[in-house]
Amino acid sequence: MAEEKGNITVQEAGRMGGQKVARERGHEFYEEIGRMGGEKVARERGHEFYEEIGRMGGEKVARERGHEFYEEIGQKGGQRVRELIEEGKQVEEES
Repeated sequence: MAEEKGNITVQEAGRMGGQKVARERGHEFYEEIGRMGGEKVARERGHEFYEEIGRMGGEKVARERGHEFYEEIGQKGGQRVRELIEEGKQVEEES
């Protein structure tokens, strides 16, 4: 449950503060702090950290979505590759 502080909850105050920062600083601010945070994590934890969280995420997706999910996204990817090849051939023929 959200803690009360004055007439609004802490949750509401946080939301309002976040909206104010977004208005005042803009999208670029969030990109910059995200980049800086990502660089710090990479320095402190190393490549193995990203391998581990990627593996764990992949295992979770496999458990939750199953083999059929991978078949479906593989077919979509293959179809897109075929479309790109065809588009490339058409551009080549036009020039």
